[in-house]
Amino acid sequence: MTRRPIKRHCGGSRTRPFPFSSFGRTSALVASTRRQSSPLKQPRNNVLESPGQGYTKKALKEKNIQQESSSEEDDEETVQADFAFFDPKPDDFHGVKILLQSFLDNKQWDLSGFVDLILGQTTVGTVIKIEDAEDDTPFSVVTALNLGRYKDHRCITEIKDFLLKVSQKDVTCDLRVLLEESAHYVGLLVSQRVVNLPPQLLPPLYDALFDEVSWATEDEPTKELRESFRFKSYLIATKIYKVYLSNVFPFVSS
Repeated sequence: MTRRPIKRHCGGSRTRPFPFSSFGRTSALVASTRRQSSPLKQPRNNVLESPGQGYTKKALKEKNIQQESSSEEDDEETVQADFAFFDPKPDDFHGVKILLQSFLDNKQWDLSGFVDLILGQTTVGTVIKIEDAEDDTPFSVVTALNLGRYKDHRCITEIKDFLLKVSQKDVTCDLRVLLEESAHYVGLLVSQRVVNLPPQLLPPLYDALFDEVSWATEDEPTKELRESFRFKSYLIATKIYKVYLSNVFPFVSS
């Protein structure tokens, strides 16, 4: 089926559909506001037709994006690249697997099965690549997976066990409810990227994800699939960094 064209409203923020959680609405509002505040975040939009997918995907071109990288001699090199949004496909397996290598702190788990789930869900999910490049390597991946829909997959079970193990005791009970009783309404938001990906790409990347989730609640072929994208909550697994006072001010006694 054909996707509706992407619409951008430059005069104000868009209203998000009801199925999104407060996190989704807030993230989309922040993304829209940030994009309006700076001309660098106003990409030139094209529409790509993904072969065999039957719907259009928003393409993002960022002309004159400068990426600085250090050579072996520590010399700075400026690289210009055109980035575009693409549907995930099986050929992205190794690139996406590399991006997700540290998703669970480098522990041994069914990462390959997890990548298969991401690439198999083509209606919701995006990878960023350099357009028209011979090297088809993904630089970023984002998607939202229904924890209830995929609950019988080993990779999802291992993610749940890991999160319960590393979570603080005061949130374990609430987290267990999200992972078990409410799993059919929880979207595991997966977002990984290379460190030096231009930050200008991130707001429209999340806009694209929330647009696709919204479309999926209407366009998926079965009621079961449509309902699986009516998320009430999003769960994000990410790293945190703690800065201790003694490290910042080594001469201050506690």
